[in-house]
Amino acid sequence: MARSRIRRRHEAERDRIAAYEATLRQVVRPVRQPPDFRRALDEAFDGFGSAIRHRDAWRPQLKTRDPGRLRLAAARHLFAIYPVAAHLEHIWLDAGGLDANEIGLRKRWYVAAAGGQSLYKAGAAEWLTRMEVHCFLNPPAVLDFCETFWLAIARTYADDLGVAQRIARSKISRTPRRELAFWREAARFFAANPLPIEEIDDLCDYLAARLERDPQYSLRGRTLTSLERQMRDWHRDIAMVARIQAAQRHADIRRGGGNKDEGGWAGSPLANWSWRPSERKANARGEEFAVVQITKADDLVAESRAMHHCVWTYAEKCIAGQASIWSLRRTGAGRADRMLTIELDPRNRAVQVRGFGNRTARQDELQVLGRWAQARGVSLVEH
Repeated sequence: MARSRIRRRHEAERDRIAAYEATLRQVVRPVRQPPDFRRALDEAFDGFGSAIRHRDAWRPQLKTRDPGRLRLAAARHLFAIYPVAAHLEHIWLDAGGLDANEIGLRKRWYVAAAGGQSLYKAGAAEWLTRMEVHCFLNPPAVLDFCETFWLAIARTYADDLGVAQRIARSKISRTPRRELAFWREAARFFAANPLPIEEIDDLCDYLAARLERDPQYSLRGRTLTSLERQMRDWHRDIAMVARIQAAQRHADIRRGGGNKDEGGWAGSPLANWSWRPSERKANARGEEFAVVQITKADDLVAESRAMHHCVWTYAEKCIAGQASIWSLRRTGAGRADRMLTIELDPRNRAVQVRGFGNRTARQDELQVLGRWAQARGVSLVEH
């Protein structure tokens, strides 16, 4: 009896193994599709009206099924007479993150260079000199397209290849080409003031923010010391703005509302004011005075920075509705000057009036403030 049960278990185990092996023999190996050469030719030829070689003459011996490598092989067949550097060929391998215009430009540059045409005449002259085009086509190191583009520019200003490569590998290579004139100036600046890539990148962050705020900003006449000081001030300003925004979020949470305008607050209902003196009384042609309310963190920090006082610390009072901050400004003769910073309490009383470096208001400034106070119902307490 015992032997019979053991025998039956062994037979059942053999049956399971046999069934498993039979199942394995029935598994069909998936058929690998052959490389899609026709699709690669279509994608490479798309957008071009002619080619050096006829597409039907292509006899590839490729085993790869990677679409990018197939496109590159097709592009070489259709357009290439001469070999070109890897940064020009890469557009066929991967165009991720690029818009249609940039993809078209890089493909045209490849076709021109690989076909033995003048890249300078094919469109590069809009951004590069002839010498820079030559450097772009013959890079001394393996870099991507944008880095090679900026290496060519940097070599114009830097005799040291290492300095030029650091500029090319920095964040300058990721700046928009429409801002080329400014960043070319930056490349010249960093060629004259060599720095590690990390420090160049830090300064590029500041320069990009400054250029966004002031499109006319220029590096001409600036020194590395002054630029680094401005960058440190900018970082402090960012920290100030972050503290103001945090205070606003906390105040908003206490009120139980949604934070609709981070970095700003409602402010006083009083309207901004402006006044233009008569030509006889004006000190300059087109002179005009304005008193504007500051209701944004960025603007409050800018006022504090420009006037060399601590008005930015009043942000929490503004957010809580306990104060409003105003700036008296003068424009004329092509200039715009900040004159005074004014703090009003909720009853529209001017409790503080300060000029540059916390100085008190001058008599001529008080006369302008008097006009504003009369027009807006503001009380100038002890001023």
